[in-house]
Amino acid sequence: MICELERKDIEEFKTTNILPQTPFWGRIKSNQGFIPQGFELTISKNLLISNASSLEKEVEDLLILIKYVNDDTCIAYVPYGPKLEPTFENQGLFLEQLSESIKPHLPPNCIFIRYDLIWENQWATEKEYFDNSGNWVGPPPNQTQEFRVNFGTNNWNLQKSVQDNLPKNTFFLDLTLDEQDLLYNMRYNTRYNVKKANKKGIKVREYGIEHIDIWYKLYLDTATRHGMPLQNQGFFSTILKNQDNSKNGVTVKMLMADIDGKFLSSMFLVLSKKRGTYLYGASKSSKKNAMASYALQWESIRMAKAWGCTEYDMFGSAPNLNRSHPLHGVHIYKKGFGGDLYHRMGCWDYPYNKKLYDLYKLQEAMN
Repeated sequence: MICELERKDIEEFKTTNILPQTPFWGRIKSNQGFIPQGFELTISKNLLISNASSLEKEVEDLLILIKYVNDDTCIAYVPYGPKLEPTFENQGLFLEQLSESIKPHLPPNCIFIRYDLIWENQWATEKEYFDNSGNWVGPPPNQTQEFRVNFGTNNWNLQKSVQDNLPKNTFFLDLTLDEQDLLYNMRYNTRYNVKKANKKGIKVREYGIEHIDIWYKLYLDTATRHGMPLQNQGFFSTILKNQDNSKNGVTVKMLMADIDGKFLSSMFLVLSKKRGTYLYGASKSSKKNAMASYALQWESIRMAKAWGCTEYDMFGSAPNLNRSHPLHGVHIYKKGFGGDLYHRMGCWDYPYNKKLYDLYKLQEAMN
């Protein structure tokens, strides 16, 4: 089995739907203290599918982020990667081979590598993990997950991470449908609210960085209301400044909904290849009846479709309708737009230094 990596400038990456595997994401994370590393990964196809030919090759770009946890040690993180998806039974073997192949390219003091896997969760395809109402109840305990994923590997070294970084559950909308079908697929209340917003005179427009202070006021209102960890205004300015503004890169649109010049809701729509992503949203706590967030989301979907995107990623929700989940309200709102719920595998670790990894994992669990 072939699994080889060569250094590659991240600015030379091919365009992709996977936003966290783009040069744009590498630049954003560089401003947050990560060191982006680019590679071209070449593997034999039988590493993905057992009965495939070893002579067939698959090639993809791979973004790895290095983060120093102190002066002496660092960790490696692969955001929503690798993009190549093996069959369920080959996932562990592929990650093991990849981790060992990456190791010589990482700093010698790297404790472990963490993969934020976009692959469909293995347990989201099995009936016993759904309740009588068709809601996914989630995967089994970590020990059970690790047993299955490590089965067939040489080192039995893959571990489920203590926590997940990027959203593990999301709704995808099919933008190949025409607008009438997209509206028809919405829940009745959502469709009603979109139409109501239009009747009330809600206007949605795109704005530039000169309106970032207005965005940030809406964001602070939302973050405080929901007890979210705060980002500073400079973080959002960086997102707008680091976009590529071309069909071959990443384009960011800051959309705002207002009524009579009063801004009520805002969001960041990110366009990468054939996917539109609802990255960040914010809204004013007052005037909820104006339905500004519904008008904003619908215009964002329409804009992504007009751009040429074939899918729309809501970028995060609860895994099911459990009312106790902190994202329950977000789930209900996003579900209303009619997309399909998708469950990812989430974060998995491959330790290089077991002793330091166990210590890191313990500290992570305590936070």
